Amino acid sequence: MGLKDIKLGKSIDEIQEGDSLTVTEIIEDKDILLYLGLTNDGNPLYIQHDYSQTTRFHKPIVPTVLLVGILTSNVSKHLPGPGSHIVDVSLNVIEPIYHNSTITFNFEVERVDERREQVTISVVGTNMENERVLDAELIVETPRKLIFDEEENVVMSEQTEVGEAVVSEVDSATSTADDSE
Repeated sequence: MGLKDIKLGKSIDEIQEGDSLTVTEIIEDKDILLYLGLTNDGNPLYIQHDYSQTTRFHKPIVPTVLLVGILTSNVSKHLPGPGSHIVDVSLNVIEPIYHNSTITFNFEVERVDERREQVTISVVGTNMENERVLDAELIVETPRKLIFDEEENVVMSEQTEVGEAVVSEVDSATSTADDSE
């Protein structure tokens, strides 16, 4: 697969304030076990029923970092989409989120900063009872569209605000690797 085949998300000139996305996720035990295994996080609050009954939560809760992962993966997949990069995350878990919860995440572009090619996205998470359980704000660099020459080499990534092209050198090893595919 060459660079020309890569599907990129919305660039800064394609996204606007008010763009939104709604995603519903069921956070199952298997998701939590995968997270715990990948991170080697042994916090008993996330998996031990006996321990969590002694806490204010009364049962195991979803790790906060797993919630951040759900948010960031939806930014990477959908809004702005592939090629975007999250530079800042602020998260407030308002109510505990328990295993096997169904959460609806509402993403909305609140601000577009064309100079920095960044958008600020707010996220509100609600449970099945329509209670707000999570608020977040993400600052995201939007993907840059690639421009190709007649040989399909990348010559620049979209125009900067002053109309100058950002030039990308094509590495000969990369060109050779692409040619062999």
